[in-house]
Amino acid sequence: MTVSLAAAPRGALLALLLRLGLGSVFVVGGWAKLARLLDPAKSEAILSEYLGPLGYINTLFQDFLFSGRLPIEITPWGFMSALSGFELVSGLMLMAGLLVRPLAVFWALLLWSFVPSLPVVTTPGVALAAATYTSPAMLVQIRDIGLSGLFFVLYQLGAGQASLDAALFRLPAQRALNWDGAALLLRLSLGVVLLAAGVFHGYAKVSTFGMPAWALIPVGLGLIAGVQARWFGAAAALMMLVYMGQKLGGASSLLGYLNSVKREFGFLAAGACLALVGGGQAWRLDRAPAALKRSLRVYLRQPT
Repeated sequence: MTVSLAAAPRGALLALLLRLGLGSVFVVGGWAKLARLLDPAKSEAILSEYLGPLGYINTLFQDFLFSGRLPIEITPWGFMSALSGFELVSGLMLMAGLLVRPLAVFWALLLWSFVPSLPVVTTPGVALAAATYTSPAMLVQIRDIGLSGLFFVLYQLGAGQASLDAALFRLPAQRALNWDGAALLLRLSLGVVLLAAGVFHGYAKVSTFGMPAWALIPVGLGLIAGVQARWFGAAAALMMLVYMGQKLGGASSLLGYLNSVKREFGFLAAGACLALVGGGQAWRLDRAPAALKRSLRVYLRQPT
């Protein structure tokens, strides 16, 4: 049976939750970087941090951005300041519900650029002259890949409750869509992040949310399987809350604390959405045998 959010009032609530969670990621990230970039005593340190071996911009991207190949001259400080400012403003816009769908698709695509831009060395037997990333970029950046999926879900859902898009442009708080497809993407986006964290637990720069592998793997698999998605969504949300509580104990400042858990706001919202409405009917493990039989009948040209 197809479940449509056209008849589900909670569709607008889901969009609101994702807007607030994902918007928080960029409000905090942009604010934290701008605070250092605009402080003369700290700006050089953050530039060295982002452009060094353990930064987020490898040699290829630095050459592309800063060597005069583009029509306009871009400096590292100018690039970082512009990107951080856009992070902050777009995060505030998402939280307020302004230009939700354009921003959602923009960030959904841009987050993938962080994967090829990461400086990584994984070649066996190579002695590194400087400390850098030694885990594959896909694993280091798996959280950003998961957030990309959440943005695509938000794009499908629309502006949601209490949005400026609805107030100013009369856009619907929720859009008619097949929830099964959106729920599948939501489950996969959250489940793959937790599964990778568990399977590659202990590898360099792979975030584990302060959880043991034996806890992460079942929840990740449960979300991907789609069986009892409400419970697994609630478990994922609880994991994020526990992790955020753990980080609070060692925080030296409010901004530093928020920056250390910014992505978890997005995953907390995703888990809450699944706990509220479930994970849909698509790609559910308990339905796989019947679906396989139907497929075999089609391909073997047997009557249904």
